[in-house]
Amino acid sequence: MPYVECTIVVDAPARDVYELAKDQERFPEFMPDVESVTVLERHADRVITRWKTLVEEAPIEWTEEDRYDDDALCVSYRLLEGDLDKFEGAWRFEDGDGRTRVVLGVEYDFGVPTLAELIGPTLHKKVQENSQMMLDALKREAEAACRERR
Repeated sequence: MPYVECTIVVDAPARDVYELAKDQERFPEFMPDVESVTVLERHADRVITRWKTLVEEAPIEWTEEDRYDDDALCVSYRLLEGDLDKFEGAWRFEDGDGRTRVVLGVEYDFGVPTLAELIGPTLHKKVQENSQMMLDALKREAEAACRERR
């Protein structure tokens, strides 16, 4: 399966960045390609959400389950339904003296081998760019919130 991993360092405490990442309904406020995130079910350790995004101006929708490990500062997610056969991974938040190393991993599969052969490198690049865009937006929002609290 194709896999993408992106990393960023955020000048904010890990717990704060983790809590921001858990607040997915706010993502459209600061992530340009995310149109909406609707919580369908909310439980103590997980949520089921419906996402609407744009990739190269094309709308993409899916439903995913996100599981929270508050002790490990990790959000794992997996596709429940949508355009891909597989879309899953995790956000990890590693504390480092008031700074946070965020690692976002994505494993994906279109489920159409001939399509993957034709556009695989382009799709891989798009998944990587989208993952980095999410991290960049999370960084901007978390650092702005941290500055406001000072």
